[in-house]
Amino acid sequence: MMTTATAPVSSVSSPGWFARIEGWLDDRGKGAWIAAMVLGFVFFWPVGLALLFYMIWSKRMFNKSCSSRRMTRAMTSTRSTGNSAFDSYKADTLRRLEEEQTNFEAFLERLRDAKDKAEFDQFMDERAKPSTSDA
Repeated sequence: MMTTATAPVSSVSSPGWFARIEGWLDDRGKGAWIAAMVLGFVFFWPVGLALLFYMIWSKRMFNKSCSSRRMTRAMTSTRSTGNSAFDSYKADTLRRLEEEQTNFEAFLERLRDAKDKAEFDQFMDERAKPSTSDA
């Protein structure tokens, strides 16, 4: 009876080559995506065209930063680390930061409302004054 040796199958699969390239380009920013697209057009135009379409489709062309999505996902991860003290600290810190963000946005809204009211009051005062050109 003949037996063959098989490699053990990993329970955690590594990301594919496309995901690795995408992550590498995202880490380097929009300039890296544009450079890859230009090089694609120079060496083999369908690759450049495919990269252009992908950048437009994934909205990488119009974002301020490609890595902002990756950082946001990493920061708001709710996975447990296995350390209950750290998980509790992380949850409290995220809750506090979200509360501060909500309070700051409310402050900005009140500030905008006050500015709008002051500008409207100034307009109404100027309009109520009798004009010297009418006399």
